Amino acid sequence: MKLDLSGGTTLITGASSGLGVEFARRFAARGSNLVLVARRAERLEELASELRAATNVHIEVLPTDLGVSGAAIALRNELERRQIRITSLINNAGFASHGAFDQADPERMAGEMQLNMGAVVELSRAFMPQLLQGPGALIMVASTAAYQPTPGMAVYGATKAFVLSFTEALWAEARGTGLRVLAVSPGSTKTEFFDVVGTNEASVGVQQTPSQVIDATFRELDKANGRPSIVSGRINHFTALGTRLLSRRALARTSARVLGEVRLAAQQVG
Repeated sequence: MKLDLSGGTTLITGASSGLGVEFARRFAARGSNLVLVARRAERLEELASELRAATNVHIEVLPTDLGVSGAAIALRNELERRQIRITSLINNAGFASHGAFDQADPERMAGEMQLNMGAVVELSRAFMPQLLQGPGALIMVASTAAYQPTPGMAVYGATKAFVLSFTEALWAEARGTGLRVLAVSPGSTKTEFFDVVGTNEASVGVQQTPSQVIDATFRELDKANGRPSIVSGRINHFTALGTRLLSRRALARTSARVLGEVRLAAQQVG
């Protein structure tokens, strides 16, 4: 049964680029009003102008740094002041760092954990009472990194494993309501992600486009009995399934070897 988004309002984090932009376009095309959230106000305004010209939906732009604890509550309070009720939430904002853990910048690590996990929990809790009134969706962007340890990106992989587990628990809690809950795990995707990471060394496999990831998301959302989580891309899906066949020790060693080979290949190309 196709998810009816018309007349509702969807809050999208990380809406200034990549998957966030594509989510905004698709939800607007289905008739959902939008609240666009990210740090870069100019990018948000450009997207809002594009969508206002192409659709009849109402769009609010709220530049916000979700890496700051308490930002989610401030965002909810501002929307209440504007008398806007959120019916769908897309927790898309996040970033990764790359390199040996013992050399990582503690401040950057703390910001990564706050944005990838803290903000996801805070936003979900802040808007859950509204979301449960349905119909709508709660979408979390996880990663194929959630399915195995990621040496060289240890903190990032752990944050996405948290997002995956958290979402699947909320899926179970929301059953029987009008809310559809889904964790989407893309693999390597053609976005600004690797610009933020600072290297392409962590890119594994064939890159998908944001459009392909959103296609997979809607195929699942439109099912009456959707799963709690999906992996975008057939190869990514089978790779994630394959991790269940290995012991934790073997999985960690295999991940280290694969990521090490990716790093070596990137250095040779460079």
